[in-house]
Amino acid sequence: MAFEKINEFAADKQKLCVEHDTISDELFREYGVNRGLRDINGKGVLTGLTRISKVVSFKDENGEHVPCDGELWYRGYNINTLIKNLDGFGFEKTAYLLIFGEMPTAQQLAEFNDVLTECRTLPSNFTRDVIMKAPSKDIMNSMTKSILTLSSYDDDIASNSIDNCIRQCLQLTAVFPMLAVYGYHAYNHYENDDSMYIHRPTTGLSTAENFLRLLRPDMQYTELEARVLDIVLMLHMEHGGGNNSTFTTRVVTSSGSDTYSAIAAAMSSLKGPRHGGANLKVMQMMQDIRTHVTDPQDKDAVRAYLSKLLAGEAFDGKGLIYGMGHAVYSISDPRERVLKSYVQKLAEAKGKTSDMALYSAIEEIAPQLIAEKRRIYKGVSPNVDFYSGFVYDMLGIPLELYTPLFAIARVVGWSAHRIEELVGMGKIIRPAYKSVMEEIE
Repeated sequence: MAFEKINEFAADKQKLCVEHDTISDELFREYGVNRGLRDINGKGVLTGLTRISKVVSFKDENGEHVPCDGELWYRGYNINTLIKNLDGFGFEKTAYLLIFGEMPTAQQLAEFNDVLTECRTLPSNFTRDVIMKAPSKDIMNSMTKSILTLSSYDDDIASNSIDNCIRQCLQLTAVFPMLAVYGYHAYNHYENDDSMYIHRPTTGLSTAENFLRLLRPDMQYTELEARVLDIVLMLHMEHGGGNNSTFTTRVVTSSGSDTYSAIAAAMSSLKGPRHGGANLKVMQMMQDIRTHVTDPQDKDAVRAYLSKLLAGEAFDGKGLIYGMGHAVYSISDPRERVLKSYVQKLAEAKGKTSDMALYSAIEEIAPQLIAEKRRIYKGVSPNVDFYSGFVYDMLGIPLELYTPLFAIARVVGWSAHRIEELVGMGKIIRPAYKSVMEEIE
């Protein structure tokens, strides 16, 4: 009864919040405020400097700022070069590069892998007492709860010395796959009445291998599966300081807060459907398209249905083709271009060539349709979310773990930015808001 009363009260007061918190578009234009800290062309407002990564979507040519093929750079290395020169798995090597700023030698990488292996452990009874208690379908929330609880086991939680921060970040990076998979298995057991498997990480395996081993009942995986997942994690590890969750990390860090709080805040940002949850929407949309387009080779049928999506006459009625377009990239998303070749290999191995044909048709047709029907300032192209969900589906990864997998990769970037903020900034981030409040008395 009390809960119903609170719901009724909230529903009744909703109109007051809408009435008093709505600010007209005219006022934003009058004061030159860019909503979302982005201008009409999608370019972000400059809020900081970083040496960690670079995202390129425009280049200056003959005095003009023109769209170009997207580029993603980690610590001076183009992501295409990093992946092309891979010898073995790349997650750990790239993590070292992002956090410490230089490419590791073979000896340094071996030492780093040993440290991560040592860190792949949780406090006694943590899985039982924390992860398995009050399991949730929202694995991101489950992980965030675990992150904050882990702070209770850290005697040096409040120290923001660089070495202490490095230690905390490496420990969190190492256990993120465990927090995600164990959280899923707890939910799947208690809420879905399915079997529960709690496997331990294995020494000598990469992050991608250990994730698949932890997730699957038989702990088996193929070399191709692990390699493709490793590439996906590399592509998601870092994306400039301006993305929402990384900026959140820096904002919380600038206040002097601890590592666990900063990473938990980043998790809360990443889980939003406008950020890390985008590939879920792609998968739901693709299922809807398959229902209505029976022949993926029939491009006319694909075009017709995509037109309905854009018109808001199909799927969720939002008028969007999910997986198309990006807040920064214009002509292309370099992560999508890298991932596509690996997706094709996995699709052939999994007997999913028909699905791959549908994805390829949409990748070809959707940008053309959007350009015809929408006013576009910087171009539109498939983004990394367009294919990442397809990869996860072929790997048998449940939907509940899609965004947590993003977090398993991105915690490396968050860690690098937290350290850079502690090293070089030294000032709380506090942007200004112009008050347009009416003075009553």
